[in-house]
Amino acid sequence: MQPPPHPQIPHASASSSAADFVADADADGGILLLLWSCGVWAPRISQIMGMGKRWEDMDTDVLVKIFKELNLVELSPVSQVCRLWRLACSDPLIWNTLDFGLLKSNYIQTRASPFIWVDHRSDKRLARILRLAMAISCGNVSCMIFHYNLYMKDEHLHYISERSPHLKRLVMPAWNRITKLGICQAIQRWEELESLTMPTIGHPPYIMEEIARSCKNFAELKVMGSFDDLFASAIATHLPKLKVLSLRCSKVTMSALLWLLDNMVNLEILNISHCLLLETVATGRKQIIHELDDQTLEKASRLREFHHCQNRSCLACQRMMADEGIMRWYRYEDWFWRRDEVRSLDLQDYGKLFDAECEKLTAVD
Repeated sequence: MQPPPHPQIPHASASSSAADFVADADADGGILLLLWSCGVWAPRISQIMGMGKRWEDMDTDVLVKIFKELNLVELSPVSQVCRLWRLACSDPLIWNTLDFGLLKSNYIQTRASPFIWVDHRSDKRLARILRLAMAISCGNVSCMIFHYNLYMKDEHLHYISERSPHLKRLVMPAWNRITKLGICQAIQRWEELESLTMPTIGHPPYIMEEIARSCKNFAELKVMGSFDDLFASAIATHLPKLKVLSLRCSKVTMSALLWLLDNMVNLEILNISHCLLLETVATGRKQIIHELDDQTLEKASRLREFHHCQNRSCLACQRMMADEGIMRWYRYEDWFWRRDEVRSLDLQDYGKLFDAECEKLTAVD
């Protein structure tokens, strides 16, 4: 079935307000214009209109299927049409994963802690986007993903932790501007948290202890950066029931790896693919390990999945060598940092809620 001719209305722009759209949505024709303004049309809509069904009588599941095709900016005016549409716009099927993988801070690196400076306009943009997302989602976000170059502050983290109480997975590789108190308070609110992707931090025991105290179902951890004996000890001490651990593309000491294999008896899946493995020799010098010995492989054989690759012909391993164990993600493809050999940790494609169009519409000059 072919849709009717496109109504004469311009596409939604960054300068268009939600009120402008909602004002036109008080009748069937206005609602159609609203959907057209968001760039939406589906054969299902044509079928419904052909049946003579009124918009206010549409089933919620049908509305959800339609609204899943909208991004965050487009959902804003739609959610204000009526109570039924508001309910559909906040459905968990739409908000299960809120992927901000395309949202980055405008920043420069500095020599003093926190080693980056962020343009205040980036902070304001992030605050506006988070307010919009939290308002429409109504606490139904269960997975939240942030870019490694998105540097939020305690106030941002506090805001989303209060308004996403059912969060089960958090991917947040940059903590430069987040304090110990800020992350601990957020973890305390996320009692249902099961999976965390985090950067290397100077003193990991405090965050492992907070996770153990607050998140009883926690099972997955991914660390991006460096992984040493202190980190391994903190995990073994505070998270002995951890099931999945990925250190993909990190600098890892062999002693830390062996500590995990000897002490994490409940660990089922371990990923050390493309890691720069370092071993301290008798002289105190560190040398790179290019191949695991039989003893290490024997210890790892008890795991359900053990992913490892230290192959000099592997492109990812070559990049780790060139970057001296600290991956410069910005040098490579946008999708590269999102990959993981562990299926449950792989981020796959960017979500619809904050797509490329949404990133453009929310950009600051």
